Amino acid sequence: MPLTKLDHFNVRTTDLTATLHFYEDVLGLRSGYRPPFPFAGAWMYIGDQPVVHIACLDPGCEPGSGRVNHVAFFADEIDSVRSRIDAEGHPYTERTVPDQSLRQIFVKDPNGVTVELNFAI
Repeated sequence: MPLTKLDHFNVRTTDLTATLHFYEDVLGLRSGYRPPFPFAGAWMYIGDQPVVHIACLDPGCEPGSGRVNHVAFFADEIDSVRSRIDAEGHPYTERTVPDQSLRQIFVKDPNGVTVELNFAI
């Protein structure tokens, strides 16, 4: 069976507050239910789906596989998204995918993870 959609990705952070702010206030996700794990973190939702799992790194935690390199979302309302990113002062780049009707914005979260936002044009 081929993959059909993104389920979630996990970001490991040493700054939970800044990471929550980015995913809530810049990208527009909402914080929601998270099982009672024995470490700090948050789950960020689109609708009923928790798509970003955030785990807080403490000095005693194992480093695991490191941070995520990038993650991609499809999105709508490019002007609104661009305005929110601008308002927060996050640098970003844009490009149009050659031979496709796709405009992309690339922005980094507070942990250096690149978030790719894809908009149909």
